[in-house]
Amino acid sequence: MQVTTTSNAAATGATSSQKAQLQKAAQQFEAVFLRQMIGAMRSASLAEGISDSSATQQFQDMADARTADAMAGKGAMGIAELLMKQFGARVSDTPAATDTASKAAGA
Repeated sequence: MQVTTTSNAAATGATSSQKAQLQKAAQQFEAVFLRQMIGAMRSASLAEGISDSSATQQFQDMADARTADAMAGKGAMGIAELLMKQFGARVSDTPAATDTASKAAGA
């Protein structure tokens, strides 16, 4: 009979790593959402400007992406925080469920 145990520190490290990955994914989702929103707002202009060109459009897109990334990093809209509340509990339960399953299999 072989019994495997996971130390509490290792389980906490795995949970911490998963939480960090979830936080990063939530921030990236918020950034993508903000990019789409900023792009939709920018395309709603009614008239063409004097300096409108493909190069200007490209630089505006890059500036919009940087703005969206900065806003997401600061949690300006709170979307990442809501995603963490929604999915954070599921991530923290994962190592405990794995330990219970391995103990049941070993018994």
